[in-house]
Amino acid sequence: MPDRSPRPEGVALPVQALIFDMDGTMIDSMPWHAKSWVAFAQRHGITMPADEILRRTTGRTGTECMREVFERELPPDECLALVNEKEAIYRELFDAPFAEVAGFTVFARQAAARGLKVAVGTAGDRHNVAFALDRLKMDPLPLAIVGGDEGLRGKPEPDIFLEAARRIDADPARCIVFEDAPFGIEAARRAGMRAVAVCSTHGADELAGPHVIATVRDYHSLLRSNFLETLDVALS
Repeated sequence: MPDRSPRPEGVALPVQALIFDMDGTMIDSMPWHAKSWVAFAQRHGITMPADEILRRTTGRTGTECMREVFERELPPDECLALVNEKEAIYRELFDAPFAEVAGFTVFARQAAARGLKVAVGTAGDRHNVAFALDRLKMDPLPLAIVGGDEGLRGKPEPDIFLEAARRIDADPARCIVFEDAPFGIEAARRAGMRAVAVCSTHGADELAGPHVIATVRDYHSLLRSNFLETLDVALS
C-alpha cells in the first residue's frame, strides 16, 4: 500500500492537538487482542469467529464488547468481571512480545516539541492503558487520557475523542485523530476532527473518508514525509 501524503487543502485550520487511539495505533496489539478473544471464547463456549468478534468490537468499550459477543444484555458487574478476565489474558499474551507501532514514540515526542498537545482516546480500560504506557516510556506523557471504562459511549460515537479535546482545551476542528480501525475513523468524523489512517490492521479502503488527510503504514512513514512540518501549528 503506497502512503498518501496529506492534502494541503485538508488542513484548513491551525492544528492544536493530536489525539491517538491506543490499540493498533500506538501499540501493535491487535494480533494479541485477537488471540485473547480466541482463548476467552473457548473458555465460555462462544462460537463466533475471531475475525467477526474483532469486526464487531474494535473501538467499543469493554461493556459494549461483552454484550456484542454474548449477544444479550449483561448486568454491569458481570460485564466488568468478563472484561477483566479477557484483558488479563491479553496482557499476559502481549507482555513478552510487546511492541509499539513503528516510530510512534519518536513521532509523539517530536509533535510535543513542535507545540502540539498530545492526548489519547481509547476504548481500552485503565489497566490496559497503564500496561501500554509503562512499556512505551513516552516522554513527555500525554496531557490527557480518556479510556473506555469512564462511562462514555464507545466508537463510532464521538464521545471519547470529544472528551479528550475538552480535557486539553482544544477545538475539535483543530484536532487530528490517529486511528487504525473503521469505527475510530468514523468517530473522528462525527467529532468534527480530521484523521490520519494508520493501516496496521486494516486496509486504506476500510479507513477512507473525506476527513482523512493521510494514510500510512506507520509513523516512520510520517517522519519520512515530514508530516509534522506540513502542519500549521496553533501557538495558543
